[in-house]
Amino acid sequence: MKLVIFNGSPRYKKSNSALLTEQFLKGYNRFCPEPVPVYYLANYKQREAAAEIFKQAETVLLIFPLYTDCMPGIVKEFFENIAGESYSPAKKVGVIVQSGFPESIHAEGLERYLKKLVLRLNCEYLGTMIKGGVEGIQSMPPSMTRKLYGKFQVLGEYFAQNNSFEPGITEKFRKPYRFSRTYIVIFTLLSKTGITNFYWNGQLKKNGAFEKRFARPYLD
Repeated sequence: MKLVIFNGSPRYKKSNSALLTEQFLKGYNRFCPEPVPVYYLANYKQREAAAEIFKQAETVLLIFPLYTDCMPGIVKEFFENIAGESYSPAKKVGVIVQSGFPESIHAEGLERYLKKLVLRLNCEYLGTMIKGGVEGIQSMPPSMTRKLYGKFQVLGEYFAQNNSFEPGITEKFRKPYRFSRTYIVIFTLLSKTGITNFYWNGQLKKNGAFEKRFARPYLD
């Protein structure tokens, strides 16, 4: 298998990771029409076979969301299943970490872990691409996602031709690394209006948890 993609989002096919993968493959298939298999770690049967599929793949691309500056449990389980073996140095591994946090600093520690993991597996590390501010794209109109999706298509095109991430877009996606003081002041003022919590309050209401949003069940 030439390229294999593993989606590590617990949201399965309804995830933001799935949407970004779809756009990436639109670009990729313009130069490599061969179908690229996408395996979902949220699917138990596919998760069981993931380690063996990883062994067979020439190039592996893993995409998953940042979960509180770390990774989903199903991704950690996947790493544990492929660890302990030394693979061919010809095998290439790249990672895309998408996050609701706009600042890329949140994924910095995870990025160091991923690089160390891939090198310990004796594989070629293609790098970790970090894109923040992704949460909410499913509820955005096309006019608000067109630019993001376009860049992911360009990433796919570049990957198909070079088997690596496009450095310019990768660098842009990392911005902002950390909010400026001016932005923090503006954000603080906006938060008082309730605008910044609009999406998350909607999610809480959708799941019947809005009234419990300040609950502290483990507090004595």
